[in-house]
Amino acid sequence: MNDPYARNMFGKFNPYFAKRQTTGNLAVVLDGTFDDRGLELISPSSRAVKASEIHELILSDEQTGPGQRVNRIAYVGFVEINRGGVIVVGDSVSAGDTVIGTIAGFDETHMPNHLNIVLAGNRKSGRELQLSVENTITIG
Repeated sequence: MNDPYARNMFGKFNPYFAKRQTTGNLAVVLDGTFDDRGLELISPSSRAVKASEIHELILSDEQTGPGQRVNRIAYVGFVEINRGGVIVVGDSVSAGDTVIGTIAGFDETHMPNHLNIVLAGNRKSGRELQLSVENTITIG
């Protein structure tokens, strides 16, 4: 197997010296929480996203990361990427000028339809965060 994540080649090493921000706009604002969602975060700590893709943002207040399970979640919304790039665990995620969380990991349950992008932060839904369709989302 040549997957560097499966071989744990990176460990605590972060190969991302410099990268641009990824941006998008909310296409859907979601409302709802679960205490037992059972998301399985994949072991890779980064994902490339392309312009025009739509992915789901989910907030959790659990201490979690790549390769771990996440249960306590709130649905934030679906973001349409308008400036593709690479998003990495630890990247800040903002709606407008407000930081709503940091990237905790990625769940591929619904792939290839969309990627679940799990954020660590204050577990609030998109409605509770008072987000609106077309809000600008910035990652990185």
